[in-house]
Amino acid sequence: MTILAENRIMEVAFNKILKEDFAEVLPYLKKLHSKPPAEYILKQRLLEMFDQNYECFGIYQKDRLIGVFGLWFMTRHYAGRCCKADHIYIEDKFQRKGVGKALFRFVHEYAESKGCETVELNSYVENFSSHKFYMNLGYIIRGYHFLKKL
Repeated sequence: MTILAENRIMEVAFNKILKEDFAEVLPYLKKLHSKPPAEYILKQRLLEMFDQNYECFGIYQKDRLIGVFGLWFMTRHYAGRCCKADHIYIEDKFQRKGVGKALFRFVHEYAESKGCETVELNSYVENFSSHKFYMNLGYIIRGYHFLKKL
């Protein structure tokens, strides 16, 4: 996908990362946590995710991996066939350059090609810049995500 960043044309690609290449994703998953789980736990969880209705993607600028994201596919009683965008991470120097908009253009088109009616995502309550970004893309805040550790 071609984007204009700082008056320069930049090519980005969104390519599927296969289960056997999971190690490429782990450094980015760690960056999403203020205190990440141990690497063996992240590895175990990610490998299990690949065996579910999950697809992992890398964000590439030329041949360089600059970010990652995952997509879950499911049917929800309130949303129909749904794609859930997950663990989106774009390296700092590529943020605010159109990569996120291009990413969501890809996600929306990909989800539609798989018969999805909706796209969902979670954003941490304190991540105000992401809230503004998602609302500018037409997302609405529909509720709170609750979590209880067992």
